[in-house]
Amino acid sequence: MRQPSHKRPVRRFSDKDVKHYTVEHDDTLLNYLYTLFGDKSRTTVKSYLVHRQVAVNDMPVTQFDTLLHAGDELKINFKAGFSVFKHNRLRLVYEDEYILVIDKGYGLLSMSTERIKTGTAYSILSDYVKSQNPENRLFIVHRLDRDTSGLMMFAKSKGIQEQMQHNWHNMVLERKYVAVVEGQMEQPEGMVRSYLAENSAYQVYSTDNPEEGQLAITRYKVLSSNKHFSLVELNLATGRKNQIRVHMHDLGHSIAGDRKYGAHGSPLGRVALHAYKLRFAHPVTRKEMNFETPIPPRFLSITAGSGVQDTEKK
Repeated sequence: MRQPSHKRPVRRFSDKDVKHYTVEHDDTLLNYLYTLFGDKSRTTVKSYLVHRQVAVNDMPVTQFDTLLHAGDELKINFKAGFSVFKHNRLRLVYEDEYILVIDKGYGLLSMSTERIKTGTAYSILSDYVKSQNPENRLFIVHRLDRDTSGLMMFAKSKGIQEQMQHNWHNMVLERKYVAVVEGQMEQPEGMVRSYLAENSAYQVYSTDNPEEGQLAITRYKVLSSNKHFSLVELNLATGRKNQIRVHMHDLGHSIAGDRKYGAHGSPLGRVALHAYKLRFAHPVTRKEMNFETPIPPRFLSITAGSGVQDTEKK
């Protein structure tokens, strides 16, 4: 972090309505705004916060005592308040002019299929960015299965999408999932390595033949368990289709609710897989971006032996 400086903040660039600043020293938001707009009345400056016209690191802020740190990005919209995205199927975790990061709900498709064109994470977010500007577009960087919840990233340009996808292993520093698997794991941690292939029924399976499939490596660590279920953290060294689901099945501990890959029941009424950590290098600023969502409470309760009942007939 740069050393605090009490020079007047430098405006980086501006457009018609929004001005952008880089914070030069640690301070509370309101005090910093007073310094920034010394020629305006305090009532006017406070009104920017009240009407959601201030964003810190691309997130609208209304709290007067929000702490700012040197290097933070500050935006002021002099025309209107920043829009707040809300949807019951997904949560917007982070947004800037280049990327979006969301927390996708389970049961929501990442993108459209031949039969389903609307009501997907992509279509919902595409409508959102186009509401800001009809020319805006959105591009999927990676996908999550329909029944998997958690962190997912989108790009706001084709160039950013291609940069992230072509340099995925260099730019994505960490991707971790948590899953509830059937039974009590024999080992507290370990690794699964195989080659994944897909049959004509679109079922992914493991093989030892490198000519038949793509290399897939999954590392796992047991976080908690009882005699019925285990809560497992999974770290992907590769990102293949259905990789975690197949590898847990290979270990003899299918993910709860994942009947496609051997689960006996669905105690949580869903496939119990959640993408909860995502760390990557920003495609433009190169700054390390680190996101984490809470482990779903029911994942914790069922592995602590809370007696959650199966919602489907076994």
